[in-house]
Amino acid sequence: MGTLLLVHAHPDDEAISTGGVMMKAKEAGHRVVLVTATRGEEGEIHNLDEASTRPRLAEVRTEELRRACEILGVDRQEFLGYRDSGMAGTPSNDNPECFARSGLHEAARRLVEILKQERPDVVVTYTPDGTYGHPDHIRAHQVAVAALEILDREEGWKPAKFYLQAIPRRAMMELFKSFGGGEAGDEIATRIAGINDDDITTWVDVKPYVERKRAAFAAHVSQNDPKSPFATMAAQIYEAVFGNETFILYRGRAVPGRESDLFEGLPVKAG
Repeated sequence: MGTLLLVHAHPDDEAISTGGVMMKAKEAGHRVVLVTATRGEEGEIHNLDEASTRPRLAEVRTEELRRACEILGVDRQEFLGYRDSGMAGTPSNDNPECFARSGLHEAARRLVEILKQERPDVVVTYTPDGTYGHPDHIRAHQVAVAALEILDREEGWKPAKFYLQAIPRRAMMELFKSFGGGEAGDEIATRIAGINDDDITTWVDVKPYVERKRAAFAAHVSQNDPKSPFATMAAQIYEAVFGNETFILYRGRAVPGRESDLFEGLPVKAG
């Protein structure tokens, strides 16, 4: 079968935005490879003691990612080896080891080595704005694009499809309503503009995987605010909001009409 390779910024990003397509691909017999740029050292800390956890948060989040990967059916997970840059405008952006300050060519070369080993049929990363402007999400997009350009230029190889994970504005409105407006809803509406629905090429129904997707996100214990609507949302509402995962086909083989699967239109390989 084929290979799906995803380029994410931090542990937990994979479960939130692409957990459904990862499980769907695995169930269909495809290989699932996750590349994570950082270990999330700058993340908030919930459910754990801040003072004792902060110095070892990278270790904690690495283990949380391992557990999430087991749920999502990941065959291989690799780190690019950079430090979490933190939110835009924070002092951690100035750390010379952070992903946002990485040399683009050097970071792309690290990804190139993994791409050479895997030769994935489908690659997924973020839109150029990083979905909500996080420096590491933006860098992940830039690095994925640069790595694929290097392989195309040097070896004439490219994946059959290259997708950008994108949130349609309609889904943003549903999420806002599910939070009942208020502070949490206002924050999401401010940080995530969303993409015009007409620009979304691929709508994948992941409702059969929603409970496991939620479990994978819950595996990231340090990142789960118990008071957050994400944690308290009723199952029925959660399914309505997170039951579809949406993408833009950035480069590759388009099919007529709206796609419903990342591997749609690709030839079936022998297992």
